[in-house]
Amino acid sequence: MTSRRIVSNEQTSLNKDNGNPSVSTSTEKSNVAPAVPAMVIYKLLGFTLAMVAGPIMTYYLTLNTIFRGSSTWAGATAAIMANVVLVAYVIVAMKEDQSDRLAAEEKARKGE
Repeated sequence: MTSRRIVSNEQTSLNKDNGNPSVSTSTEKSNVAPAVPAMVIYKLLGFTLAMVAGPIMTYYLTLNTIFRGSSTWAGATAAIMANVVLVAYVIVAMKEDQSDRLAAEEKARKGE
């Protein structure tokens, strides 16, 4: 494999960044705030745990207690539980999106 030789009048990629206005200088403060709020991460982790543990627990709890060894019915119940968790996550996400939109509208209304 061959490599490209840099001619002296060409700039390397490191030298080209000096004129780029999107690169921050040392006098500017950088924004180190997380892109996603912590509560969103916690909700996602909670629903992930529920999506993994809920159907598995439902399957094993109903296999011998309710359905007396019928794995078909216990599996169907576990699938229903997975759908319940999924629908609950969608509802929570929609309510969160609505509350963010309402807060932005209220802030815009107060700013006028």
